[in-house]
Amino acid sequence: MNVELTEKKILVTGGAGFIGSNLCEVLLLKKNKVVCLDNFSTGKRENVSSFLKDSNFTLIEGDIRSLQDCLNASEGVDYILHQAALGSVPRSIKDPITTNDVNVSGFLNMLVAARDNNVKRFVYAASSSTYGDSKSLPKIEGVIGNPLSPYAITKYVNELYADVFSKTYGLEVVGLRYFNVFGRRQDANGAYAAVIPKFISQLINFESPIINGDGSFSRDFTYIDNVIQANLLSLVADKKAINEVYNVAYGDRNTLKNLCDLLKELLQSYNYKIADVKVEYGPNRIGDIPHSHADISKAKEKLNYNPAFSLKEGLKESIEWYWENLN
Repeated sequence: MNVELTEKKILVTGGAGFIGSNLCEVLLLKKNKVVCLDNFSTGKRENVSSFLKDSNFTLIEGDIRSLQDCLNASEGVDYILHQAALGSVPRSIKDPITTNDVNVSGFLNMLVAARDNNVKRFVYAASSSTYGDSKSLPKIEGVIGNPLSPYAITKYVNELYADVFSKTYGLEVVGLRYFNVFGRRQDANGAYAAVIPKFISQLINFESPIINGDGSFSRDFTYIDNVIQANLLSLVADKKAINEVYNVAYGDRNTLKNLCDLLKELLQSYNYKIADVKVEYGPNRIGDIPHSHADISKAKEKLNYNPAFSLKEGLKESIEWYWENLN
C-alpha cells in the first residue's frame, strides 16, 4: 500500500493483538518508530517477538485501565492507533463489567493521555456493532440503531467520547468502524475465536464447523490489509477528514453458509478430503446482528480508501498463513 508515512513515532495500543501486530509490522517496514502498549490479556508475545530486535520498536507491558501507563506510553509520540479493547459480543454478555472497564474507562484514559501529551492525531478502532438493530442496508455512518450487546454499547460510547474530546480540546480524532476483520495472526482457538480462523482450523483438522443459525446471516468480511490501509490513510488524511467515523470494509456481504462453502473449496487444493467435512448448524447467538453490509463511499471520498482484497482474495492469503502455522 502506497501511503507516505515515515520517520514518525507512533503508539499502537493492543499492539500484540491480531490487528495491532499487523499495524506494528507495516509501520516498522515504513521506517517509523513504533511503541507497542499491551497487557497480553488477549495479545500474544509471539505476535511481536520478531520486532524486538528492531531498534525502532519499543514494547511496553501495561494496561490502558491505568492512566499512568497510558501517559507513559504516549509521551513524545506523534500519533496513536488505538486498537486495545476486549472484543467479542459473547464475552461482553458474559462479563459486561470488565468489557466496560477496558473499552470505556481504558479508552477515556487514552484520550486524556493523548490530550495531555499533545498527540497530533488519535485514530481508534470503532465497530460495526454500533449499527445494532438498524435494518437498513448497506450501513451508512449516520444511521444507527439500538445496541444489541454490552460490547456494542462500549464501542458507541467511544465514538461519543472521541467527538467530545475533538470539540472540547481540539484533539484530532478519526474513528474506523471495522466490519468482521480477518487475516494472518488472528487467534483460531479459544471460546471467543472469530468465525473465519475458527472454521479454517476446524476444516484443516477435519472437524465440522458449527454455523450459528441457518447460515443465512451475512457479513461484510474485511481482510486485514484493507484495515491497515484505512489506518495509515487516517493518519495522513487532510484535516477536513478528522472528527469523523468511517466504515472500514470491502463493501460486499456473504452469508455464513457461502463462507463455509468457499473455505471448503479453497482448502481442497491443500487436502482434497476437506471437501467431505460436514457443516453443522446450531442456535443463533444472543446479540448477533443478522446482516452486515457497509457503504464505504464516505471513506473512499474523504480518506481515499480503496480496499484491495475481496473476501475470496483475503481467504486465499489467510488460508496459506494458517496452513503453514497450524500444521
